[in-house]
Amino acid sequence: MTEDVVLAGQRFANRVFAAAGCAGTGRELPAQANLAGLGAVITRSITPEARAGLAAPRIAETPSGLINALGLPGPGIEGFLADELPWLVDHGAAVIVSIAAEQAADYARLAQRLRQVEGVIAVEINLSNPVTESGRLPAAMDAGLAGGIVHAVRRNTAAGTPVFAKLSGDTTDIVSVARACVGAGADGVSLINAVRGMGIDAATGKPALGAWTGGLSGPAIKPIALRAVWEVHAALPDLPIIASGGVRTGTDAAEMMMAGASAVSVGTALLSDPTAGIRVREELAGIAARREGGLQGLLGCAHQEVTA
Repeated sequence: MTEDVVLAGQRFANRVFAAAGCAGTGRELPAQANLAGLGAVITRSITPEARAGLAAPRIAETPSGLINALGLPGPGIEGFLADELPWLVDHGAAVIVSIAAEQAADYARLAQRLRQVEGVIAVEINLSNPVTESGRLPAAMDAGLAGGIVHAVRRNTAAGTPVFAKLSGDTTDIVSVARACVGAGADGVSLINAVRGMGIDAATGKPALGAWTGGLSGPAIKPIALRAVWEVHAALPDLPIIASGGVRTGTDAAEMMMAGASAVSVGTALLSDPTAGIRVREELAGIAARREGGLQGLLGCAHQEVTA
């Protein structure tokens, strides 16, 4: 059983995506990962210029997850358009481009460069990268700042191309930030990015990451992601939500949809199981087939139980 979905006017083949950066450039995944079998591939966050990233070590394991401080390494927008995007399109991926920058004007420049580029079906604005070279807190911690960036991107993005704002589970009022983004022109939101965390190497007594702090991802943050999805859907029930954070199984995906997600992104799980996206899609279809209403019947059903 499969079921396509329309989010913000854009049709996707199914509701299971690859989360930003976790499919790499696509080339790192084996053929059986089948990028064309996913609803979409969200790229690593593309910056205006090429970036080397933060100092090593960049990744550390923790119980039920990973902490990373990559620093958004990548080829910059021109390198991405010349090399990575064509490869993804040629291999059948539906591509959502994640973008990241330090200033609203640079986000706008990225959006303008992507405008009318063939193969881009949506843009995800990374407002919530946990660690940056500047050391500043993510824009998603401030509703006004987040809204200003969304406005800059939306006005420079082609009409009909959806814009999703990726928000942070660290903020104390994610609903206010989501409202600000929607008011500024976001067609939907992605919930959530990695949350801020830290590891210590007990053998050396030093931070486990070169940047000291990093972003915690994986099963450990699933309850935080579920709470964020629940709160935003309760406040904005018609808003498309792409949920990520600890999605490893079809059951995880179903729970996100029950909380109010329209689609889910598989992230950290792809690092240990490159076929996790396809497996989650199949498991989710099996769960939906056993329930009245199918996949659509899962959407937000936990809220109905509460209010009944």
